[in-house]
Amino acid sequence: MQPHSLVTIVTLLSLLAYLAMGFAVGGARAKSGVHAPAMTGDPVLERTLRVQGNTLEWLPVFLVSLWLFAIYWNDLVAALAGLAWIVGRLIYWRGYVADPKRRAVGFAIQFFATALLLFGALGRAIYVLATVGA
Repeated sequence: MQPHSLVTIVTLLSLLAYLAMGFAVGGARAKSGVHAPAMTGDPVLERTLRVQGNTLEWLPVFLVSLWLFAIYWNDLVAALAGLAWIVGRLIYWRGYVADPKRRAVGFAIQFFATALLLFGALGRAIYVLATVGA
């Protein structure tokens, strides 16, 4: 049995990055004076909220794909793609908060990392089903 320690670490790092984004929302609220439940009124707060929300939207696709790729292919390759996803999200975060036009590079990095994991896992699962059966 593969322990999947590398993918476990990447999973936890991705969750820590997401938590940091949540704390950044709190910091942006404090700095702007826009208190919950209000969501608008300060552009930096709105962009920080969007980064956190968009990351939450991507986490299920990323995490499921990460683990299935590790199971069907390889823990190391999955972990490296997972690290690329985290780096992409961090670049996206920094770029988007500074200027929404600067989010594209980070988005592309995390998109391609997710696509590799998703389609890699799907392709391997189909291959296994076709060659081994249910």
